Amino acid sequence: MASFNRVILAGNLTRDPQLSYTPSNVSVCEMGMAINRKWRDRDGNSKDEVCYVDVVAYGRQAEVINQYMKKGNPILIEGHLRYRQWTNKEGQNRSKLDVMVENFTFLGGGGQGGGGGRGGGGQSRAAPAAQAAAQHEEVPPPQVDDLPPEDPDVPF
Repeated sequence: MASFNRVILAGNLTRDPQLSYTPSNVSVCEMGMAINRKWRDRDGNSKDEVCYVDVVAYGRQAEVINQYMKKGNPILIEGHLRYRQWTNKEGQNRSKLDVMVENFTFLGGGGQGGGGGRGGGGQSRAAPAAQAAAQHEEVPPPQVDDLPPEDPDVPF
């Protein structure tokens, strides 16, 4: 059976990006995104739903996102899902599903942080050269040894 693992999300950061480094000095940026969905029910009432997603970027992309983004800023992420499992210090089995960034685009205008990427938001004017470099730079996938240590108290 064929498989396909591709994710495209547009939303706002729920917290400031957190930059760290692996033991082999690879940049890792972890952030959270909120993706809003609006629809109408059978009675015509407007409904809202928010999906919260953890996102991870590596290499130069991690550095650019950390430099130019902050809580509330809109961003478009393209990547794939990754499922991780580990045992915490208390011996409990833990797991987490997150999105690994392959490409990204800053949304909104000039770092104002509004709009949530709706209505044809373009690339940010804050860092077009840095963004272009990060989008087109080939970033090899991290090796198992390059992954950051897991936080035993990851909230679900």
